Amino acid sequence: MRTLAVDFLLRESPNAIAIVDTKLNFISYSNEWIQKFTLNSNDITNKHFFDVTVELPETLKTAIINGIKGEKNINTGEKFTLPSGKTLWLKWKILPATFEANEFDGVIIFLDDITVYKKEIELLHKAEEVARIGCWELDLNTGLVNWTKTTKDIHEVDENFKPNLEDGINFYKEGIHRDNITHLVSTAIADLKSFHTELIIITAKGNEIWVAAKGEVEIVNGKAIKIVGTFQDIDERKKIELAHKEITERLKITNQSAKIGTWDYDLIEDKLVWDNEMYRIFDVKKDQFSGVFEAWSSTIHPNDKEKTVTATKNAISGIKDFDEEYRIYHQNGSIRHIKGISKTIKDFSGNPVKMTGANWDITDLRSAELKLEQNSKLFAETFEHSAIGMALVSPELKWLKVNRSLSKSLGYTEEELLNMKTTDITYPDDLTDSEAFKTKVFNNEENNLQLQKRYFHKNGKIVHAIIGVTPVKDLKGKPSHAITQFLDITDSIDSKRRLETLVDVTKSQNESLTNFAHIVSHNLRSHSTNMTMLTKFLNKEKDENERKNLNKMITSATESLTETIAHLNDVVQVKTGALEKLQSISVLNTINQITKSINGLIEEQKATINIDVSKSHFVNAVPAYLESIFLNVLTNALKYSSPNRNPSIKIKSILKKDHVLITFTDNGQGIDLDRHGDKIFGMYKTFHKHKDAKGIGLFITKNQIEAMSGSITIESIVDVGTTIFIELKQS
Repeated sequence: MRTLAVDFLLRESPNAIAIVDTKLNFISYSNEWIQKFTLNSNDITNKHFFDVTVELPETLKTAIINGIKGEKNINTGEKFTLPSGKTLWLKWKILPATFEANEFDGVIIFLDDITVYKKEIELLHKAEEVARIGCWELDLNTGLVNWTKTTKDIHEVDENFKPNLEDGINFYKEGIHRDNITHLVSTAIADLKSFHTELIIITAKGNEIWVAAKGEVEIVNGKAIKIVGTFQDIDERKKIELAHKEITERLKITNQSAKIGTWDYDLIEDKLVWDNEMYRIFDVKKDQFSGVFEAWSSTIHPNDKEKTVTATKNAISGIKDFDEEYRIYHQNGSIRHIKGISKTIKDFSGNPVKMTGANWDITDLRSAELKLEQNSKLFAETFEHSAIGMALVSPELKWLKVNRSLSKSLGYTEEELLNMKTTDITYPDDLTDSEAFKTKVFNNEENNLQLQKRYFHKNGKIVHAIIGVTPVKDLKGKPSHAITQFLDITDSIDSKRRLETLVDVTKSQNESLTNFAHIVSHNLRSHSTNMTMLTKFLNKEKDENERKNLNKMITSATESLTETIAHLNDVVQVKTGALEKLQSISVLNTINQITKSINGLIEEQKATINIDVSKSHFVNAVPAYLESIFLNVLTNALKYSSPNRNPSIKIKSILKKDHVLITFTDNGQGIDLDRHGDKIFGMYKTFHKHKDAKGIGLFITKNQIEAMSGSITIESIVDVGTTIFIELKQS
C-alpha cells in the first residue's frame, strides 16, 4: 500500500522527477518528466535513460552516470548550449538511492527546465540596459541598500560594490541636488510620501550625468518599512531638453532684439496675420492693413514683384519653400531690403492649407556689404600695385597672399612664397626677434608694430627690410591674420656700410702709408746701395774675368730690384681700389671654390679638410682678395705640412659681434713664434727651408685683409701645427 501511494505521488508531482536503476533503466517517473524530457509520451518504464530522453548537456549526463556510482550532484541553475545549437537553462539534483539497508539500487533525478524564467530575467536585464533603468531598494529595518546591475552601471561602480544610504546620497552633486534627494528620502520615511525627481549625480569615475530617481514607500501598520524604486539615466534626453529650452529662450530674445517679424497666412480663407514687428518693418498701420495677400504684395518694389510672387506660388504648391530677398517701398518713398522665409503646412491629404514665416529688414546689412565690397576692391588694388612689398600672414607665420613688389624683393614667385612660412627664409640670427614680434602682434599687445630684420633672397643674398604689421581681428576680437608691409632697405644698408667701410679703410690706409713708405725706402735703398757698390768695383777693376763676374752680379741685382718693385706694386694694388670692389660674399661658397681648385694638390698629399662654416655667414670683401687669402692660407698649410703625418686642416667660422671670425687650423711643421713672432708678417720673411718660399705671401695676405678693414693673427707650436685667425666685417 505504501509503495502504491509513493508511486502515485511521484506520478502526480508538479516537478520533473525520475528514478533509474544502476543500469540507467527507468524505474519510475512523474508525468511532468514525460511531458518535458522524453522523446514521446509512451510508457518509458524499464527503458534506458539515454534512449528515450531528449537532448541533454554532457555535464548532466556525466552527473547521472556518477550518480549510479554513489555521487551526489546539485546544480542550482546553469546555461547550456547543446550540440544542436539549442540554448537552455537547467537546474537539477541527483541523489543516489537505496531501498534496503546498505544496498544501492539506483538514482533519483530532480530536473527543472528554467529556460523561460531565465530568458525573462535576461530580457528584463537587457531592457534595463537599453533603457538605462535600474532598480534600488532601501530596507528601513536593517538599513541595507540593494542596487541592480544597471543601477551600478549608471553610477560607474564595480559589480561587487555594496552601497549604503550615505554612499547613495553622496553620489548626488553637492549643493541643490544633494539637498533635494536628502529632503525627499527623509520626507518619504517620515511622511510616507513617494517621490519622483530629476537630479545630477557625480559617478565614481567623475562623470556628471542627469538621472531620474523614483521611490515608492512600502507601509506596514502605518509605518514605512522599505523604499523601493527605479533609477534611470536621462542624461542625453535632459541635455537635449535643456538645450532646446535654452535655444527657445535665445530665439525669443533674438527675435525681439533682431526685430524679426512673424506672420501666418491662411490659404483657405486668404487671411494674412502679422505680428507688431511686421507692421513696423513694412511701415503699415494696423487699421490700414486689410489682411489679404494683395495687402502685402502691393508694398513690393516693381522690379522684384514678379520673382517674389512666383516664389510664393512655388512655396504654396510645394515646389520649394519661400526663401527670398526683395525690396519694398515705405510710405515716405524710401526703399528697404527685406529677407523673407516661410514653410508651407499641408493637411492629411497633402493639400496646402497654411503658410507661416518670418521677415526682417536687412537694409543696413546690404549697405554695409556694399561698402565692404568697395573697400575690399580698393584694398585689393592698393595691395597688388603698391610700390612696397605687402603680404597677408597667418598667426603661424605662413604667407597667405603676397604682392608683386614683395616677390621681386625676395626673388620668389607668389606660388613659391605661399608654400612657405616667413621663418623659412628669415636670417637665423633674427628668428628670436621674429618670434617675440609674432607674440606681440597676435596677442593683442599692440595694433601697429615695426621691426627691422633680414631675409635670404632666392639667390642667397641677404635682404634687409623694415617690417610694418597691423593685425586683423575676427568677429570675436581674436587676430585672424596680419597685414604686413615690407620696405626693402638693402641698398641703404649697403651704402651705409660702404661709407663706414670707406672711412675705416681710409683711416687704416693712412696709418699704413707711413709703414709702406718705410718698406719702400728700406727695400729700394738696399738695392741702390748694392748696385752703387758693384758699379764702383766695376769701374776700379782691371781684370777682365772679374769684370765679367761683376757684370753678372749687377744683372742679378737689377733683376732682384725689378722683382722688389713688382712686389711693391702688388702691395700698392692691395692698398688702393679695395673700397670700390667690396661686396657681400658667402664665406662657405668661397672656401668650397678654393678647395675645389686645389683638389689635385689635396689628393696628392692625402690631406683631409674639415669645414665647419655656416651658410649664413657673409662678409664685406673684395672677391679676388678673399679668394687670394684663403688660397694662400690653404696652400701654406699643405706646403709646410709635417713629413711625419698626413695633413689635416680644420676650417671654422663663428660670429663675433658684427664680424665673422674664420679659423684655419693645421697639423703641420708650425712656426717658432718666440723667434719669429715679431716679423711673421714681414716682407721677405721666411721660416722654413722650402724651394718656393719667398716671404711675400703672408705680407700680401695681411695687407689684403687690412685693406678690407679686417685683421689676422697666428698661433703656432713647432711640430704641432698652426692656427690662423682671420676676422672680417659681417655683411
